Amino acid sequence: MIEQAAGSRINVEALEEAYQALAEQWAERLGLPLAEPEHEADVAFALQVGPQGLQLQQLGPDAPGPVRVDFVEGGAAHRRLFGGGTGQMIAKAVGIQQGVRPRVLDATAGLGKDAFVLASLGCEMSLVERQPLIGALLEDGLARGLDDFDVAPIVSRMHLLKGNSIEVMRNWEGEAPQVIYLDPMFPHREKTALVKKEMRLFRPLVGDDNDAPALLEAALALATHRVVVKRPRKAPCIAGPKPSHALDGKSSRYDIYPKKALKP
Repeated sequence: MIEQAAGSRINVEALEEAYQALAEQWAERLGLPLAEPEHEADVAFALQVGPQGLQLQQLGPDAPGPVRVDFVEGGAAHRRLFGGGTGQMIAKAVGIQQGVRPRVLDATAGLGKDAFVLASLGCEMSLVERQPLIGALLEDGLARGLDDFDVAPIVSRMHLLKGNSIEVMRNWEGEAPQVIYLDPMFPHREKTALVKKEMRLFRPLVGDDNDAPALLEAALALATHRVVVKRPRKAPCIAGPKPSHALDGKSSRYDIYPKKALKP
């Protein structure tokens, strides 16, 4: 059950009566209980279904606002329009260049922000998110993106896969991805605990990615051309083979593990 994995009780609730049937469907799919007022005291999270789609709301006096996946408005739209195109560091890291748009597997998809950037630049993306609640938010956001004229061509290049990333990579069938992109959850530090509401929300649900070395090993075995790992700028590399080089940004860096050159 999801709530056992999270160590916190999670309910599904409809924000309006019209969404009750959809809330019941999500509750059944995820194996979660529907909201009941008499049990609210011990509930830590609410998966809410309403007019803006699916959203995850942490409960309690100091909880941040809800988190949802929105590729149409907000930060995703701003970055799509003004983000810098192929000059962005993530584009350089995965090897985008003139005539090259690699097939990329984002094996730690989260809310799909980085995958959306790469898809907007023309990459065919496969996404894996192992936490079922976050995967549900991502699935909902992709479905809503298909209803938008400008965004639909982008999200149609984003293909969501279910399961544990390591197992998905080890048991991959069909044409292997040219590039595998990893952004594992970095161990908790007090100074950064309140930086983003997504991180405040995710940490009790996901925890740290303590199997990052196994994730890297599986990625290196599967990718045909390169593996890219996003890290906090001053963080150590993932244990295992060392990257050949890195691209440094203000707060993060991209460790590059090349296997062979990407060519047009």
